[in-house]
Amino acid sequence: MPSELGPCAALETLIAAAADVCSKPYQHAVLSAEEATPEDYQGRIECRNGEGERLRELDLELEMYRSGVELNLTLAWADQPDRPMLWHGQHPVWMDGESGKRCSSPADGAPLEALARRLRALLA
Repeated sequence: MPSELGPCAALETLIAAAADVCSKPYQHAVLSAEEATPEDYQGRIECRNGEGERLRELDLELEMYRSGVELNLTLAWADQPDRPMLWHGQHPVWMDGESGKRCSSPADGAPLEALARRLRALLA
């Protein structure tokens, strides 16, 4: 029987907690896409400052999926297609948000790489 909170509720809580640790001092909430499942997850990580004000420019889109036994994920700044996105499988790869070509890590990319590593460690 499905939970009243939905099949991804526990996963959302875990993702939000990981984002809180990797992007201090911000607080995060996670909203799953309607079609998301724990096995093929899509969602949005929303960011707030210490006073509870939304920081939309720091919101992230997250997609997680398995390829064989490997957990792969992508993280991108929501609604900012011109920013690079991170694909993380066995190692991190930054890609240009518009062309999809490999690029260098942005100056503010370290928290995303930390979040990707943490999620892979927690969910592998």
